[in-house]
Amino acid sequence: MERNFEQTAMHVSLISIIVNIALSVFKLFAGIFAHSSAMVSDAAHSASDVFSTIVVIIGVKLSARDSDEKHPYGHERLECVAASLLATVLALTGLGIGYSAIVQIIQKSYTDSIPGALALLAAFISILAKEAMYHYTRFRARKIDSSALMADAWHHRSDALSSIGALIGIAAARAGFPVLDPLAGLVICFFIEKAAFDIYKDAMDKMVDEACDADTEAAIRDCVLKQEGVLGVDMLQTRLFGNKIYVDLEIRADGSSSLTEAHAVAEQVHNTIETTFPKVKHIMVHVNPS
Repeated sequence: MERNFEQTAMHVSLISIIVNIALSVFKLFAGIFAHSSAMVSDAAHSASDVFSTIVVIIGVKLSARDSDEKHPYGHERLECVAASLLATVLALTGLGIGYSAIVQIIQKSYTDSIPGALALLAAFISILAKEAMYHYTRFRARKIDSSALMADAWHHRSDALSSIGALIGIAAARAGFPVLDPLAGLVICFFIEKAAFDIYKDAMDKMVDEACDADTEAAIRDCVLKQEGVLGVDMLQTRLFGNKIYVDLEIRADGSSSLTEAHAVAEQVHNTIETTFPKVKHIMVHVNPS
């Protein structure tokens, strides 16, 4: 399971790096030669995604390490740290794009030249490529439940959105409204900051022992109640630890049964839950006499 997690994340990350390098070079070339500040900003966004994917690789490698003496609960939260770093990089990239757009608007430097048709082509290609990468990466991230990989997917989506803004701005500038080119940069900044906030919030939720969703808790409770010897559930608490779930459980069993029999019931519950719910890394079962 852990091996498949790491292999999938590495494969997706390698494809992301190749696509982002190719797009950033193409968009930078188009932005310079077609005189489009929005496309140059978009190229910078794609280039930052290369660094982001490298952070994903590092985070996944570290989080996949086995438990040790100093980290008996494993290293899954390191992936959340990687996702937080990605959110920070994404937010800074957005602020840089927004600042550049504001300077151009204030200085009215957008009147110097009109973007060429090459910039329109670059924006269109970027939208198609990055939206495809978003769906591909999101699908893989959900399959292995990786917050860092999901953050990288949103990097692709924010890049696609920024390219849409660039496309609109460039088209409007060519139609005689050049101020819309840097204004598109401001729109791009907004979408990037929104994506950064969502990524950071998700990472923080997984680092502060937030409970898993209600449906999963209900499914665990139902599974426990179906086990032979379980007369009821007195307490069920869950907490997220990176992409894993830890469960604390109190069950009721026959008070007249022996310690050996009560232990057998608890062990059956423990093993069944970990087998039925792969995301449950550990479950602590306490038996109360009924």
